[in-house]
Parts: sequence; structure tokens; C-alpha cells
Amino acid sequence: MKSAFSSLSHTNFFLAVLWPVLAALCCIALWIVTLARADTEAERAETLVLKEADTYAQAYEQYVTRSIAQMDQITMQLKYGWENSRRPGLIEDMRAGGMFTDQAFVSVSIVGADGAVLSSSRGAGMPPSMAQAAFFLQHKNNNSTALRVDVAPVGFQADRQQVLFTRRLERADDEFDGIVVMAVDGSYFTSFVSASSLGQDGVLALADSGAKFWIEQGAAGRTANTQVLDLDAVGIVGDGARLLGAEAFRDGIARAVGWRDSPVYPVVAVAALSRQEGSAAARHYWEASRDRAVVASACLVLLSALAGVLSLRAAAREREYEAVRLAYRTATESANDGFYMAAPVRDRKGQMVDFRIVDCNERGAAFYGFRRADLVGRALSTLDRGIVGQEIIDTYRLAMSNGFYEEDRRMPVDDRLTITWGRRRLVRVGNGLAITLQDISERKRHETDLERLANEDALTGLRNRSWLLHFFPTLLRAVPKAGSGLAVLFIDLDELKQVNDSYGHVVGDQLLAAAARRLGTLLRPTDQAVRFGGDEFVVLLRPAIDERSIDEGHVAAVAERIVATFATPFALDSGVQAVTGASVGISLYPRDGLDATTLLRNADIAMYAAKNEGKGHYRFFDQFLSGQAERCAFLKGQLARAIEADQFLLHYQPRVDTVSGALLSMEALLRWQHPEFGMVPPGEFIPLAESSGLILQIGALVIDKACAQLAAWGAAGMQPVPVSINVSPKQFGRGVVACQFEAALRRHALPAVLVEVEITESAMMGEHAVVLAELAGLHKLGIKLHLDDFGTGYSSLSQLRTLKMDVLKVDRAFTNELEQGEGRVFFEAIVSMAHALRMTVVAEGVETAAQLRILQEIGCDEVQGFHISRPLAAQDIEACFLGAHRVACA
Repeated sequence: MKSAFSSLSHTNFFLAVLWPVLAALCCIALWIVTLARADTEAERAETLVLKEADTYAQAYEQYVTRSIAQMDQITMQLKYGWENSRRPGLIEDMRAGGMFTDQAFVSVSIVGADGAVLSSSRGAGMPPSMAQAAFFLQHKNNNSTALRVDVAPVGFQADRQQVLFTRRLERADDEFDGIVVMAVDGSYFTSFVSASSLGQDGVLALADSGAKFWIEQGAAGRTANTQVLDLDAVGIVGDGARLLGAEAFRDGIARAVGWRDSPVYPVVAVAALSRQEGSAAARHYWEASRDRAVVASACLVLLSALAGVLSLRAAAREREYEAVRLAYRTATESANDGFYMAAPVRDRKGQMVDFRIVDCNERGAAFYGFRRADLVGRALSTLDRGIVGQEIIDTYRLAMSNGFYEEDRRMPVDDRLTITWGRRRLVRVGNGLAITLQDISERKRHETDLERLANEDALTGLRNRSWLLHFFPTLLRAVPKAGSGLAVLFIDLDELKQVNDSYGHVVGDQLLAAAARRLGTLLRPTDQAVRFGGDEFVVLLRPAIDERSIDEGHVAAVAERIVATFATPFALDSGVQAVTGASVGISLYPRDGLDATTLLRNADIAMYAAKNEGKGHYRFFDQFLSGQAERCAFLKGQLARAIEADQFLLHYQPRVDTVSGALLSMEALLRWQHPEFGMVPPGEFIPLAESSGLILQIGALVIDKACAQLAAWGAAGMQPVPVSINVSPKQFGRGVVACQFEAALRRHALPAVLVEVEITESAMMGEHAVVLAELAGLHKLGIKLHLDDFGTGYSSLSQLRTLKMDVLKVDRAFTNELEQGEGRVFFEAIVSMAHALRMTVVAEGVETAAQLRILQEIGCDEVQGFHISRPLAAQDIEACFLGAHRVACA
């Protein structure tokens, strides 16, 4: 008995020792796990607050970018209005019409080229002259018309921090004519911030990329002039978010800060969230975990404390519930959406006949023009009457039946309602409905504007290409049912580029607008005119048809009227008399195609055929034109392969002294030996190479081949004469011609006197500085320069003096006129002018002995043409080196 008792005593003693040890070990393990999880939650909270700061910064950046885009559009409209009217009272009239009345617009002004204010929405609070302002000088000295964002300097209204949006104004000749200045209250970009979105210590700020200005707004109501973030300690960083300690903020509160650069404008959006508020959830988790650990520990140590621990936990849950309820109430009152609680009103049979507002927020009451206290308790039928009111009640019934309903609705025309479009969401909660009403009026207006802009050409007011491609299938489906044919007229203005080059793009735009108006006067109401792009228009005609075919006569008559009408000069608003013309291509449905793509392509092919026939014509599509287009497309695709396969070769046409017939030089002429088509004419593949950009590779290939051939002739013991090489305007535009010639001469060990360069007049119409630099580089190498096809372009005497050309090659068109009296006089004048400029004159296209005789008489230096020799292959031209170097070499 004693032994058993002793054993039991030892067991109890052992258990008495064991249970406390086990309890202690369990408590230690419990607290280790609790602390580890708390650390994890704290890290997750920091990550989350960083992500939220970055998200808010991104959303704020998008808002700022949209807001500045609106300022951009307003300044562009002011620029366009001023440049087209130059009316001194422009801004004042616009303000009288209701614009710029918002308090955010501190002032909107037109400043002249001398810095004086010409027109303004508010004269006070602005300097008398802006001539020395940095932003004014920047616009004056830079021809960019892009929007400039800056902070208002000294001289503007000092009690409001202002952001300036400025844009350059130009005269018709693109010279500086002043600026548009729009001063916007800085708080406009930050005033919407609230504690519900960023927390009590949240901050939004807007700065430029150089931190020249800083606009800040705190969620707790700080003014824009109170700067919390210490820029000297932090600076502006790139996109992203990071945690900053309390030393980085003047109020001593550590925050997570997100930066976002606007991809469009030089501004930075900054959002800062309190680290303490962001880590509140982690602290709550730690507190809850600590409480549970304490409870568990207390249970292990003292089971009698269980009831008290449960009571504490119940109280904690009640506090959490109360905090959630309070947070929800705060969120609904601070939101932009309207919130309502509605209860059904039933008749004696239990049918829902109306609904009553039992609760709402102030925003929701404001939508109906009430205060919350006035709206709560009202029946729905008293708010929305008539048919519209009955429809809304039916909608509420449907939501009660289904549990959920959502719709976008145009709000009824009622002076009491403050929104035009609303998005209503209804959710059944118990025996009532929770309704959210969001104002989407601005979004709907934006969608309408976008749809109009997407389908209308802003310059001419005509339908645009996007509308045409969407409308065409519907039209084609309707044509057979209507029993009328369809004709597609593809119209191209012939001389728009010349107008742009001569008078500027502003005049070119006026010409396009005038052409659109003139085109509209030639069409019936059932026809459609579309600006397809650039200087191209498309007209859709629905002509009458007989039993077998479309009435081509009617279509041709319309095309003739278009061609004849467009040949009449356009009197533009700028005072310019613009002369242009139109080429028209026509395709017919269903003869020339059954879909929009085919009809437009075939009309385009016919238009180019009409343009190639001399412009100012119209042409119906036929299959022969399609074959030509396919051949061009095929050759264009073969050009790159021809370069790789070395299918190009050079022929050489001699150029001789007019009197003695001595061989002086040769012109290298490119030929394409295609394996399928044989010798492809240069006039067929050179334009394709120009349009595809392959002319740059082909031009480099020609330079190398010509230099290699000269080196081969020299190595064979011959004495070759100089070879002139034609260089494309696109090669000059790239600025690589001099480098290519220098490399080729070095590679083939040739003296520069054996190489000459021919440049056409059209090359001089490009970037003039680039052309001058290229010509100077070639002169420095010792290469002679020829001005080719003189008389067919836009050369002027001043250009010839500036470019310092060595040789003037007169186009064959003037050579053909030599035997006529005026032709000889004109050619003789060209020779006199060239000799006065110390230039050698070469006559191109000499084909008769009579022409040669006249050229000898008027003193032309050199001649070239079939009468002298046709272009010869390299092996055939060698006889000229071995012979007497006379005209007889032909």
C-alpha cells in the first residue's frame, strides 16, 4: 500500500513537475510562432503599403496627365482660334460666352510677340510684360509649338500657387507671334484628396521633373502651400515606391512614397501613405495574436481564467465590428458615388407598389438636389414621376426578385437632377435594396466625342477612313436590295506637295478644307464623300443601272465635273490663289470587286494610271491596270533579292567635246538584268527603289561598281576618263554620300579626278543644310559636281551660286527645242548664265546633226546623246579608250 502510494506520489510529483515543464515549453513554442507570424505580417503590411502608394501614384499620374491633356487641348484651340482670327477681344468674348469661369483658371491670356498682354480673362495678378520671362524666351527662341508646363514666376498673383501652361503662336510664315498663357490654380490638381482614400496622414503632390515647382495637398486638409516632404533630403526619384523615415518629412511621420513620371508631360505625380496607418492591419494582427497567445498561456497556467479571457475576446470582436461599421460610414460619406437604402412599400395584397428611401449619404441626396435629412423617408414615386418613374419602380422590383441588377441610364429631364447619365447598381440586402448611383455623365460625353472624332476628319469635316471601312460592308449588303449600282471614285490632289513647299502646311490645310467643300457641292445627298488620308478623297456614288450594267456615263460625268472643278484655282483665306488639279480612279461594284478592299485598291490603281497619263484625268479600272500593278508589286519584292544576287550592272554613255569630239567623260547608267523579265528599264524600277528605300543600298552598290570598273581599266593599262555617277536625293538626305565616295576611292586606290557626281534639282529641295554639307564634303575630296536635268525643277540663280556646281547639264527637253527660234534663244541664255558662274555646260539628249551644229554655234561645251553614242557595256566602251577619242567611237 505504501509502495503504491509512494509510486503514486512519485507519479504525481513527476506529473507536478512535468506539466509545468510541458506548459512552459508549449508557451515558448506558441510565442515563437506568434512573433514569427507577426514579423511576417509586418513585412507584408510594408509591402502592401508600398504597393498602394505606387498604385495611388499611378492613378494620380493618369489623372494629372488627363488634366494636363485638357489644358493642352484648350491651349491648342486658343492657338488655332487666335492664328485664324487675331481678334484682340478673343479671350474676353470666350469668357463672356461662359468659358474660363471656373475658379481653377486664374487667368487665360494671349501675349504678343513683344511680351505685352493682348487679350486676357483676368487682367489683375499678372505682370505688365512677359518679354523677359524664361518661358516666353524659350518659346520665342524655339520653333516648337509643344505645350510647356512651368510654375508662375514673380509678377503673377502671389497669394495662389499657379501652374503655367504656355504654347507658341505663329504667323502664317511660321515666325514667332507670341504665346498662349494659361495660369491654373495649383490646388486644382490636388484638392480632391481625402482621408478616406489616402488616410489621415496621406499626401498627394505634383512636381515637374526638375523639381522647380511643388504642389502638395494633404488628406487631413493641409493647404497647397504647406510642404511636408523634405525635397532637400529626398529629391525626386524615378518611377516606383519606397519607404522613407520620419526625418524625410517635416511633420515627423514616416511614409511610403510612390513616384510616377507622366509619359506625356514633364511632371511627376507623388503619393505618400502613412507607414503607421499602413501597418495598422499588422498591428491589429499582432494584437489579436498576442491576445490569443496570452489566452492560451493563461489557459495552460490557470483554467479558471477562461471565462474572463473569452469575455475580453468578445469585447475585442465588438470593438473591431464597431471600427468596421464606422469605417464603412466614413467611406460612403466621402465617396463620389451616391449610396441609398430602399425598402419596398406593399399594398394589402403584399405587392410591391413603391419604394421608400430609408437611408442615403449626402452625395446621393445631392444628385436629387436635396440634403440627406430631406431625402430620407421619401417615396421613390415622388422623386421620379410619370413613365420614367414607373420604369424605375419596375427595375427595383426586378432587383428584389433576382437579387442584383445593374444598368447605365440616361436620367430624366428634370431641373432637380444634377446628373445626365448614371450607373445604377442594386443589390438585395435582407428585405430591402442597397443602391449605388455613380455619375457617368462626363464619361458618356467623352465616349460620344471619341466616337465623333474616330469617324470624322478634323480638318475637312468629312467622314474619315475609319468610318469608310466600317460603313462599306453595310453599304455593299444594301446595294443589291436597293437595286442600284455602286461606284467608287478615288481622288488625289495633284499639286498639294508643291503648295505645302511653296506656302507652308497651313495654306495646304486651307486648300484641303476648300477642296472638301468644293467636292461636296458636286454630289447628291445620297452620295458620300470621305477624306481617305493626306490629299486623297473617296466618293461613293449610287448611280442608276439598266438590266445589264451600271450607267458608266453618269459616273464619267461626275468624274469630269470633279476634274474640271478642281482645275479652277482656289482662293484661300490667307489670300493665296492655289492652283491644283485632281486625278480620279473609278471602280464599279460588282464588276471590279465584291468587297471594300478590292474596290478601293482597284480605284487606287486606276487613279495612278490617270496620274501617269498627265494628271487632271479620270480613268476606269480594267484588268490591264491590275496586271501592271501586280508587275510593279512583283518587281518591288524582287529588288532586295536582286541586290543580293548581284543582278545590277552598269552601262556607260560617252560625253564629248562639242567642237573636237574628244571623249571627256562618261555617265554611269544602272541596268537590271532580271532572270525572268530580262533587262528591266530604269524608269520602271528606279521609282520602286525610291519608294521602298532600297535606293540607298542600290546607290552604294553603283558607287562601288563604278569605282571598281575604273580601277580595272587602270590595271589593264588603259587611260580611262572620269565617270559621273547619279546620286539619289534620298542618299543626300541621309548625309552619307561623301563618306561612301571617300571609302570607295580608298578601297579601289583611285584618284578623285576620275569620279564625278550628278545631283538633280529635286535633291536641293530637301534639308538645305544637309545638302550643303554633303556637297562641301565632295568638293573637299576633289570630286566634280554636276547639276543634272537643269530646267525641270526649282533651281534659282541664288541656289546655283550657293551650291558652287562645276557642270550644268541641260535637260533633253530644251535640246529638243533647239531648232525652234525661242528654243535656241533660251538655250543660249542658259549657256551665258552658266559660263558667268564659271560652270561647264553639257547638252543632254543630242540626237541629230542639226542639234549638234547649233550647240557648236552657241558655245555649248560638251554634248551627250544617241547622236554621239548609246549607253555601252563596259567591254564595248573600251574601244573608245583605244581609239581616237572622237565622236566616231559610236
